[in-house]
Amino acid sequence: MPPEEVGGPSVPAVPSLEDRPAFAELQEHFQEVRELRLKELFGQDPQRGVALTAAALGFYLDYSKNRVTSETMRLLVRLAQESGLPERIEAMFSGARINVSEQRSVLHVALRAPRDAVILVDGHNVVPQVHQALDQMGDFATRVRDGRWLGHTGKRIRNVVNIGIGGSDLGPMMAYEALRDYAKVDLALRFVSNIDASDFVEATRGLDPAETLFVVCSKSWHTLETLTNAETARDWLVAGLGGERQATARHFVAVSTNQEGVAEFGIDPANMFPFWDWVGGRYSYDSAIGLSLMIAIGPERFREMLVGFRAMDEHFRTAPLERNLPVLLAVLAVWYNNFFGAETQAVLPYDHYLGRFPAYLQQLEMESNGKHVDLAGRTVGYQTGQIIWGQPGTNGQHAFYQLIHQGTKLIPCDFIGFCEALHPLGRHHDLLMANLLAQTEALAFGRTVEELTAAGTPEWQIPFRVCDGNRPTTTILIDRLTPESLGKLVALYEHKAFVEGVIWGIDSFDQWGVELGKLLADRITPELESRLDPSLEHDSSTNELIRRYRRLR
Repeated sequence: MPPEEVGGPSVPAVPSLEDRPAFAELQEHFQEVRELRLKELFGQDPQRGVALTAAALGFYLDYSKNRVTSETMRLLVRLAQESGLPERIEAMFSGARINVSEQRSVLHVALRAPRDAVILVDGHNVVPQVHQALDQMGDFATRVRDGRWLGHTGKRIRNVVNIGIGGSDLGPMMAYEALRDYAKVDLALRFVSNIDASDFVEATRGLDPAETLFVVCSKSWHTLETLTNAETARDWLVAGLGGERQATARHFVAVSTNQEGVAEFGIDPANMFPFWDWVGGRYSYDSAIGLSLMIAIGPERFREMLVGFRAMDEHFRTAPLERNLPVLLAVLAVWYNNFFGAETQAVLPYDHYLGRFPAYLQQLEMESNGKHVDLAGRTVGYQTGQIIWGQPGTNGQHAFYQLIHQGTKLIPCDFIGFCEALHPLGRHHDLLMANLLAQTEALAFGRTVEELTAAGTPEWQIPFRVCDGNRPTTTILIDRLTPESLGKLVALYEHKAFVEGVIWGIDSFDQWGVELGKLLADRITPELESRLDPSLEHDSSTNELIRRYRRLR
């Protein structure tokens, strides 16, 4: 689509969401289908559970238990087309500056491109530097894993502590937990992100400084939380090694673009691993930000994960929209968000190793699409973004599923399960998957007064036990949890978030909203630390809170 100049940068000339013809048709269609019940839909079409599915790359997506018809899906896909999605996909993959507020390319897809690919940023092919960084990472990870990289005292590294925050922590931590079964068993991996000192204390508790390597991840080398924790780590290390400050060079490496700051800290610039401003933090753990993960699982497994990312990238780029897995997930999210008014989405992985996956998706989705203006800077008049939450099954069933089943809120759910167990112990995996399948069935069809009566339930108790059903779920079945399938799963949700942003007409790749709190914290910090009573010029609440904290600390 031709661009138009709005405030400087070029933005796609796409009408507002509410002005697109498919949106108007969907509004009319919604009035026709909003009261339809899943039990009726399945009764009318015995093949619904086969027809409303899609499969690719070892993933099976069953969206038949959603409150949609084939016409709904046709109109939603048309809405995506009218939003310029095919053009926006090509713009992203070709290196166009689709992050309009920062005038940057968005090329996390380049992080997993094959060596012979050509992806241009300002006329320069960035793929060779990506693979140069991967090779540098692989060489270093191998030397740590096989014992050739020794600490200052000559001991092997047995503990790796990743220091970062946001995407520099959530991604590597999630992936390490997900792939723990593939990790080197005699190498401990821990994470520090919070500025709260308790995080650092617990992450280093019981560790021998002589056997500990810190991986400090900060693109600018100015991130307050990361640098504060890194300085504390340096003090901890030096104190533990008899005050020898030069020990830092053998126990710290950096993932950054600020060579001067890294060298000043005491890290050899040769041990600095690069990444680039066309990689957003929440899309970065398959870059050098994943160095600690690569050390844990090894370069070969890491590259297997990149193969999975790449496979989903190619599916997203080439599959027809109506059979495109990220597109299907995204248009369903728009359906519930912008027509039913649902405000949250539960992601429920039935795998213990994916315990951190919902938290990872919180940043991916909510930082990407928590926006109130469109690409032209106009205030939107509709909901954007989703509140993402969840917990692995079956634990969540004993916590919050009650609200999903019988509460007054509509909460669409994604259920994620694996057909093959990593640990085939007795009945465990069959019981786990039976619960996943039973929950989607129960949420869809509920339990009626008639069914409860037939089961002999006391009449007075029936109102409390009725489950209305008609609660929408999407099920994603995957063959097995491997590095490759994890890469596919993460890329699936990355592209889902992008498609949502395209339909909403927003910039999914900036995050200006996090800046204001940081600016105010820089102002408040010296007021808290001052030895003299500071002159406070905040609102009356903040002034009093500062005074109370200073009295009681």
